[in-house]
Amino acid sequence: MPKSKNTFSSWSRRLAQRAVHAGWSWVQRTGSVTAEHPGRFRFGSMGTGTRLAFPLGTIFGEPWIHVGAHCIVGEQVTLTAGLMPGLDLGPDPILRIGDGVVLGRGSHVIADTTVTIGSDCYFGPYVYVTSTNHSYDDPHEPIGKQWPRMEPVRIGPGCWIGTGAVILPGARIGRNVVVAAGAVVRGTVPDHAVVAGAPARVVRRWTPADGWQPPLRTPAPVPIPEGVTPEQLRALSELDEESAARLAEPAGDGAARLAELEPGS
Repeated sequence: MPKSKNTFSSWSRRLAQRAVHAGWSWVQRTGSVTAEHPGRFRFGSMGTGTRLAFPLGTIFGEPWIHVGAHCIVGEQVTLTAGLMPGLDLGPDPILRIGDGVVLGRGSHVIADTTVTIGSDCYFGPYVYVTSTNHSYDDPHEPIGKQWPRMEPVRIGPGCWIGTGAVILPGARIGRNVVVAAGAVVRGTVPDHAVVAGAPARVVRRWTPADGWQPPLRTPAPVPIPEGVTPEQLRALSELDEESAARLAEPAGDGAARLAELEPGS
């Protein structure tokens, strides 16, 4: 026999669920860190429009962390400068993050020595960037007790770093580089390259003389034309395949056809 539903219990559960979701949303908004509302953190600098989502990851050495404008730092992202909290790291920034950078959820940026991330870089979730690596020179000493090796890391502007990638000490990544998911990068990566694997190697590269080599397998995405309104885009999404095909025909004035999609036309 099916059990009868307790209407009051179901109603109270829905009410409690809504309250929990609303409360958590308020906690996330209130706990996020911005230049206007830094909380207990005192970053070396933080630009306008930048937000660190709550819950935060581990953050210390923030006076030596400089974050640009309009950055999005996801939940549980770790940002550290120095080997441990409470150190005096001198007059210069240790971790520099440019404008418009996105750091995906759960990523770690560990800057025991200089780490620079250029503007408009996008990180997927769980990316790990570190300027420090364990040493194992002494075979008789536990590796965790041996003094680490440190080398600066530089990631050029406009890069895409895929989910789970690892950027090791000494990495020099050029401009507009794609690092594939799960890649382990060390050494120098040239501009306009795609790297993949562990250790990462260049699998595709663009040069002015040859373009992309090997050639791209798919055509480039077509951007939305200038002047197209949100209302027109919504109307386009509601068209059937036949109507969309007629709209895409080369004959006639495309702008006039789009104008016909405006509400009330």
